[in-house]
Amino acid sequence: MKAGIHPDYKEVTVLLSDGTEMKTRSTLNTKDGVYKPEVDSRNHPFYTKNTNFTSKAGRVDRFKRMYDKKK
Repeated sequence: MKAGIHPDYKEVTVLLSDGTEMKTRSTLNTKDGVYKPEVDSRNHPFYTKNTNFTSKAGRVDRFKRMYDKKK
């Protein structure tokens, strides 16, 4: 490998939303060596099967009523 062209490869602690910690090695630059992802398998709707979809039909009807041109 060429010297000086590769990023630092250091140990990083990944802290998940439920408090679980994992130690891994990464080139990620963190100030304190801890990475806290916003989305992980504990809180992402795909994994939790939580489907809170809003009704788009209601929004479209409301939009049409608000901006419908008077004939």
